[in-house]
Amino acid sequence: MKTPKRLDPIHPGEILLEEFMKPLGISINQLARDLDVPPNRIGAIVNGTRSITADTALRLGTYFDVSPETWLGLQLDYDLRRIRQTVGDEIVRRVRTRPAALHPAPPTLTSRGPRR
Repeated sequence: MKTPKRLDPIHPGEILLEEFMKPLGISINQLARDLDVPPNRIGAIVNGTRSITADTALRLGTYFDVSPETWLGLQLDYDLRRIRQTVGDEIVRRVRTRPAALHPAPPTLTSRGPRR
C-alpha cells in the first residue's frame, strides 16, 4: 500500500489573491493604496515570499471585514505545515519528550482581590 503524498501547504497570499482580490477585481496596487502599505509588501505576500504580519493582518482584517486572527491563523498553519514537511521528522528524532508527569502544575490565579 502506498503512503499518501502530502500536499503542499497553501500560502495565505494565494488565498488572498484567489479568494479575495481576483473575485473583487482588486489589483496589488489598489490593495496597497487602500491598506496604506507599499505595493511590494502585497506583491511579496501574494507571490508567497513574505509572511502576513500582525500589522498586515489587522489591515487586511479591517479592509475585508475578516478577523485579523483569521489571517494570522492562515499564516501560522502554513508555517507549521512547511516546517513539519521540511525538518519535522528530524526535530522529533532530536528533541526528547519530557513526560507530562514531570511538568509542574501551572500557577493558578485567584479572584480574591487586593489584600488589605
